[in-house]
Amino acid sequence: MQTLIDFDGAPVFAIPTLEPVGGLAVREGMLLEGPQGWGEFSPLPHERALGRWLTAATEPGTVGWPDPVRGRVPIAVTIPAVDAARAHEIAAASGCRTAAVEVGVGGLVEDVERVRAVRDGLGADGVLRCDAKGRWDPDTAVTAIAALDRAVGGLEFIAQPCPTIGELVQVRRRVEVPIAAGESIRESDDPIGLRLGEAADIAVLATGPLGGVRRALRVAESCGLPCVVTSTLETTIGLAAGLALAGALPQLAFACELGTRQFLAGDVVADSRSLVAVDGYLPVAPMPPAPQRDRLAQYAVTDPARLTWWRERLQSAISAA
Repeated sequence: MQTLIDFDGAPVFAIPTLEPVGGLAVREGMLLEGPQGWGEFSPLPHERALGRWLTAATEPGTVGWPDPVRGRVPIAVTIPAVDAARAHEIAAASGCRTAAVEVGVGGLVEDVERVRAVRDGLGADGVLRCDAKGRWDPDTAVTAIAALDRAVGGLEFIAQPCPTIGELVQVRRRVEVPIAAGESIRESDDPIGLRLGEAADIAVLATGPLGGVRRALRVAESCGLPCVVTSTLETTIGLAAGLALAGALPQLAFACELGTRQFLAGDVVADSRSLVAVDGYLPVAPMPPAPQRDRLAQYAVTDPARLTWWRERLQSAISAA
């Protein structure tokens, strides 16, 4: 791998966020160039499986992605933990018919107000799902899921209401809303060997933490559940991998949460190549676009301490891969 990828010259970027997605004020990462193109290495600060993130980042520039079975992917607009007015604005302007609403940050009253605002923004025929990111205990989850389900006239599913698989099992037995597992999969030491039949109805997949498109497809096959693909707030180069996964899944019953480019203040590619959903869809491409030199300069990390931090993080990933 080290002879194929330019690790030493990998640019480090930092792009401010426009909304509090994942609590990030700035999204940082590195871009890795291989013989066939570019990939994004942008593990979040808390991520442990750096080797998997590196495999995902080097996949498009070396072995490439599997052939897609569809040319475009339906997109669910992501609604961060913002106030109700802003949530309505994001939903109404998205052009999407599905929304994934973050919950569990504040109180249940705020969550209910947010999902009702999103329902109004999408319209009566819109589809809503919620993502609690493992913030609730089982009893809290059961109460909250019932209230949110009533508030919008039915949820498509609730993602990761509790942190552990055992707790997901408890909640799933007590609610009628389908349960999706996200963090439980990506944080597992062995996502391919994970068994979720008792815990979840749906699997939420992300290419970075699972080791790329090919490995994520293996996770999808092994878990045997319907799958939805999500973003980790990547640039267009990283989002292209999520779209490649969504494009290659044998079945795709759900809109995918890959419309997060709008939450970054800029991108590393040309505006014409930036992945912003149009009419609720994004295209599947055979490889990601290349970064633009002026955009790399605009969003380049110049602080020596941050550059050292990212170089050391990359070296840790190389050792673990």
